[in-house]
Amino acid sequence: MATEMMQKCCDDIKKHNGSVDEGMVANMLKSYRLVMSKADTRLVACGDVNELETVKKNFLKKKLGCTDSDDRMDAMIAAVCDKMKGTNQKSRMTFYYLLAHEAGMQHVFK
Repeated sequence: MATEMMQKCCDDIKKHNGSVDEGMVANMLKSYRLVMSKADTRLVACGDVNELETVKKNFLKKKLGCTDSDDRMDAMIAAVCDKMKGTNQKSRMTFYYLLAHEAGMQHVFK
C-alpha cells in the first residue's frame, strides 16, 4: 500500500513538474499519510478561499516556516493553482510538493 501511494504521488507530480525527487515525496508522505488517507482532506480546492488560507497558514507558515509577505504567499499558491489548472481533483501531496518548490523550501522535506 505504501509503495502504491508513493508511486501514485510521484506519477501525479511528474504530470505537473516533469521530474520528482522521490526522497522528498517519501518524507512528505511520512508527514501527510493520514491526510492523504481521508477523502475530505486529500484534495486541495483552488476555488475555495478558506481552503487556500488554510494552506497558507498550516503549510507555508507553520510547516515550511515561510516568512514572506501574505501577498507573496498568495502569489505562490496562485502559481501552483495555475500549474494544476487542468486537473479537477488536485492532490494535496502534489500541491504541497509544488508549493514547497515555489517557495524554495524543499529542504524542509530532505
